[in-house]
Amino acid sequence: MGAYKATKYTLFVCCYIFWVASGVLLAVGIYAKIAKEKDVVDTLMTDPALLLLTVGSLMFIITFLGCFGALRDAAILLKMFLGVLLVILLLQIAAAVLGFIFSDMVLERTDLLMKKAIVLYREDMDLENVIDFVQKKFLCCGVDDYSDWSQNAYFNCTENNPSLEACGVPFSCCVRQPNETVFNSMCGYNTQRMEELSVRERIYTNGCLKKIVLWGKHNLLLVGGMSISLLCLEICMVALAAVQLGQIQRVQQKKMRSGIPRRR
Repeated sequence: MGAYKATKYTLFVCCYIFWVASGVLLAVGIYAKIAKEKDVVDTLMTDPALLLLTVGSLMFIITFLGCFGALRDAAILLKMFLGVLLVILLLQIAAAVLGFIFSDMVLERTDLLMKKAIVLYREDMDLENVIDFVQKKFLCCGVDDYSDWSQNAYFNCTENNPSLEACGVPFSCCVRQPNETVFNSMCGYNTQRMEELSVRERIYTNGCLKKIVLWGKHNLLLVGGMSISLLCLEICMVALAAVQLGQIQRVQQKKMRSGIPRRR
């Protein structure tokens, strides 16, 4: 009985923590979606609010099954939780293997996705904040280099572009000067027209994709540790659900042998 309760409440606590976290993700996603003046960006991978809503909803449903299945000894809910978690686990392993084998294809797809995000910059505030954060964090500009910003309507370097930011780049590409007390948000203006040596003094010219891949290679232990930790946590939850399910079935079989009606 002690082992049964330990398994039951350990699974419940684990699922409850993720259930609360998924509720927070949902709340943030809903707020971000409502706060937008117009829904221009509605692609899953280029709309952070939509991505939060999708991930939050899936987590909420899955952890609900585990949480209440464990608490109420509901075999049907635990079976559904176990099945969904096994499918997710197998998909993650398959994605990791395929990503390693077809790494060049993954990089190409990522390149296209990031360039699509650049095109949609200024159309969605959440996406704009994500791009600015990445460029400031990794000290980079654009996907392959800073000239990628010419694909955006506001920064396009053509004669008939009426934008004040034409032939420029966002402020997040700018190099912060050591003695600078007030940040110049117009530092990226007209940088696409300048010579490369002059440009390097004002903005970062390296692309973000290369910088992110390089960061991943330099932090393999961190990335690998986080991935393995998540995988182990999922395996533990699968094991706990399987153990509790087996315990419930054994209890039901004992009741049936002793003639006690099974609780529904």
